[in-house]
Amino acid sequence: MLNTASMLLTFESMMEEEASLFSSLDIILVTLLAGVVLYFVMNRKKPEPIPEFKKLDTPLSGLNKQISYPNIIVFYGSQTGTGEEFANRLSKDAQRYGMKGMAADPEEYEMGELSRLSEIPNSLAIFCMATYGEGDPTDNAQDFYDWLQENDDEDLSGLNYTVFALGNKTYEHYNAMGKYVDKRLEELGAKRIFDLGLGDDDGNLEEDFVSWREQFWPAVCEHFGVEALGDESSIRQYVVKEHTDINMNKVYTGEIGRLQSFEVQKPPFDAKNPFLAPVTVNRRLNKAGDRHLMHLELDITGSKIRYESGDHVAVFPTNDSALVNKLGQLLGVDLDVVISLNNLDEESNKKHPFPCPTTYRTALTHYLDITQSPRTNVLYELAQYASDPKDQENMRKMASSSPEGKFPTSNLHWSWVLDSCRSIIHILEDMPSLKPPIDHLCELLPRLQARYYSIASSSKVHPNSIHICAVVVEYETKTGRTNKGVATNWLKNKLVTDNGHKSTVPMYIRKSQFRLPFKATNPVIMIGPGTGIAPFMGFIQERGWLKQQGKEVGETVMYFGCRHKNEDYLYQEELEEAEKTGVLTQLNVAFSRDQEHKVYVQHHLKKNKENIWKLVNSENAHIYICGDARNMAKDVQAAFYEITEELGGMTRTQATDYVKKLMTKGRYSQDVWS
Repeated sequence: MLNTASMLLTFESMMEEEASLFSSLDIILVTLLAGVVLYFVMNRKKPEPIPEFKKLDTPLSGLNKQISYPNIIVFYGSQTGTGEEFANRLSKDAQRYGMKGMAADPEEYEMGELSRLSEIPNSLAIFCMATYGEGDPTDNAQDFYDWLQENDDEDLSGLNYTVFALGNKTYEHYNAMGKYVDKRLEELGAKRIFDLGLGDDDGNLEEDFVSWREQFWPAVCEHFGVEALGDESSIRQYVVKEHTDINMNKVYTGEIGRLQSFEVQKPPFDAKNPFLAPVTVNRRLNKAGDRHLMHLELDITGSKIRYESGDHVAVFPTNDSALVNKLGQLLGVDLDVVISLNNLDEESNKKHPFPCPTTYRTALTHYLDITQSPRTNVLYELAQYASDPKDQENMRKMASSSPEGKFPTSNLHWSWVLDSCRSIIHILEDMPSLKPPIDHLCELLPRLQARYYSIASSSKVHPNSIHICAVVVEYETKTGRTNKGVATNWLKNKLVTDNGHKSTVPMYIRKSQFRLPFKATNPVIMIGPGTGIAPFMGFIQERGWLKQQGKEVGETVMYFGCRHKNEDYLYQEELEEAEKTGVLTQLNVAFSRDQEHKVYVQHHLKKNKENIWKLVNSENAHIYICGDARNMAKDVQAAFYEITEELGGMTRTQATDYVKKLMTKGRYSQDVWS
């Protein structure tokens, strides 16, 4: 949390040399959200009117009047960038209603001062809250979540709010964070002005958001007695400035936070200051087959980075240079021009959409996602740049809620963009009349996000090394193109030495709740098909290390699954050696396609049901599941219901409750993805 001394450092500044002078707007925002400005402490008994703030020098198109302080503040809890992206869209929407919005990271504010927002006329707090993992808050919303839990006497009466939740129905705790924030704010006295929105990433998250948003804004207008301005034209948030004479030492070349942070590395290392870890091992794991499964080892010597078995390593990938060049060719621009995208709202705390000054090439390589299928708002904004009226019409249909654009009825965006896996490059290729200015495109494209991998090693055995196990993503689309996963293909090409130089990976650690039992004597049952085996390699190493230290270790049971024994039996030698030495007391491997009928891990669980039930019910075993959430995790959970029902003599409802209690007690843990 912020204190008085560090207050002015809380806003994200992407340029060290631009220590911005705080405007009156910044002061009122920090006052309302940080609660540390002495002015309000000294004058609480006689509330002052909101002062006259400096007007924007550059008027924003679409406004017929100027509001000089934000009354719509959109807080976001975001792990992969989507929550932040939706927050930016909502804050931008506010301009169409004669209001002023801003997106805010709750990690950068003293959320204990949330009630002060009521001092701004017609104010509204919107919360775009994603759920991460097993019902957890995102990293940047953790402190806010803790504050909500710990402050029962907080009075938020007078605060207007609404929540849009981002989640995935394949997970056990669907949209838990958004639901909790919505419920908790109401309990603390805040006034909900529109219903909780639920976005499902297993279905169509974009459609869920757009549908909610279209009903939300009329409700806001009715609540505050305002009307839409009727201007649906594109609203720019940033203006481009080209730098023709600049010291190149002042230009960002891919750093996430501090300028030149990759040249001079300084701990602590985190999401805004990743460590450049040298690659010491990069080998193919599978013996045969079309897929490429790989094992990488990253050297963290001297970094002071610490990790535990079960943690995740986050890596910052870069886009394929061939794709970046292709984009430059399609737009006919010089990618090596040094530019800054500067916020038109000079009072905004977000000065640039990504680190500036930089080149277009760097932005498209390191900062922007150029392979993701564009969302509807991007297509809407770009439609104006299509010279062919038919292309313009089609793009607007894709972005609209008309019958032609409504999911799932003949949804043009779904069929032409999402289902065909078209990136912005493919759209520009297939729509030659579309020639957007590159600066506007860079403003609209989402940020390239870090990718998370379960660590496949134990720090007890490998204190200076982090292991990654991953499958390289590559597939053919319905248009006959080959799409490649950004991070896995980038990692695949991280050779130990590249032209005599060590390959490095920008990374940091994300702590996890996926932990071995505190008591080593507790049995563990690990279920991880495919690359889901990753965290269990760390668990096995750690249990082996404990045995070497003379500790008593409970049964260690592994259920692994792959397609073919002779193709993709990952870590076969290590697993069989662990079984031979007694580190693994039981190794069960399901080869799904080595026989006529497919055999999966859940089949082996049922086959060994008596031993499973004994370990779980009588010996306090901990169950761990890692891998695919949509199918495998559900099938495994159903197998545990069946075993509990049969051997525990329970009804299905009782068996379900039994397993849910194991989850609550931390004895049934999942690290899954969809």
